[in-house]
Amino acid sequence: MIESDVPRRASSVGALLQYWRKMRNFSQLALANEADVSPRHVCFLETGRAQPSREMVLLLAKALDVPLRERNALLLAAGYAPMYKETKLDAPELGRVRLALDAILRQQEPFPAVIMNRTWDVLATNDAAQRFFAFLLGPGAGSAPANVIKMMFHPSGLRPYVDNWESVAEALVQRMHREAVAGVRDDATVRLLEEIFAYPDVPRRLRRPKVDIAVVPVLPVCFVKGGKKFNYFSTVTTLGTPLDVTLEEIRIECFFPADANTEQLARELEKDTAAITLPGPRTFGP
Repeated sequence: MIESDVPRRASSVGALLQYWRKMRNFSQLALANEADVSPRHVCFLETGRAQPSREMVLLLAKALDVPLRERNALLLAAGYAPMYKETKLDAPELGRVRLALDAILRQQEPFPAVIMNRTWDVLATNDAAQRFFAFLLGPGAGSAPANVIKMMFHPSGLRPYVDNWESVAEALVQRMHREAVAGVRDDATVRLLEEIFAYPDVPRRLRRPKVDIAVVPVLPVCFVKGGKKFNYFSTVTTLGTPLDVTLEEIRIECFFPADANTEQLARELEKDTAAITLPGPRTFGP
């Protein structure tokens, strides 16, 4: 059984502050210096001998670079109302964000790009991703889970077509262990890990987080089907300086050709007007 790294919501604010301080490898003195408060006050807050004000919670959360969702949890634990909204992506006030995301998806053509949420669910794709993954999955494309991690690990998903599956799988799991959102492996991530580890023939060694390897900024992946080999590398990026929980947790994965042959195959696939497409989400626009 995998346990979440984050203490339960019922935990005291002191326990949560201590958790985040240790997560960021801060001593009480280092946190006090960063937040410009006394080390004694930090100690009193963590042990429950003092109750933080709303302003102090936000100050320490900023100093510790706590994700917005977890800043709300800190506020709740301290007895205050949450501060950061979690706006639905289809809300009118996020219209400009959707336009920007659509522009990124279009710009990536004819190479695949997908927009994901915090648990790797696919929110939108460009046409290239629709064509490419439908080409790999064939008639069963409509039954594929609209989740990048599940698609990569499920025996009926992309897994049979990934030539370097074990290295890709390990890199993805380590990214989930170590990244999630700003270093948080929360309950949703834990449930996703448990689900994919239950799939057939997933190596048990992947269950163990590795603390001695760095998460690589790009991930090489080789897809093979019908004598065609696509050598891609992918990057996952996030939106900068978000003030909304939803926006902070959005991830944009773009695939880039690693060689001229892959680029040519992608352009040929683009010209194939008979290519099937997935029934799942595409861009946010009409």
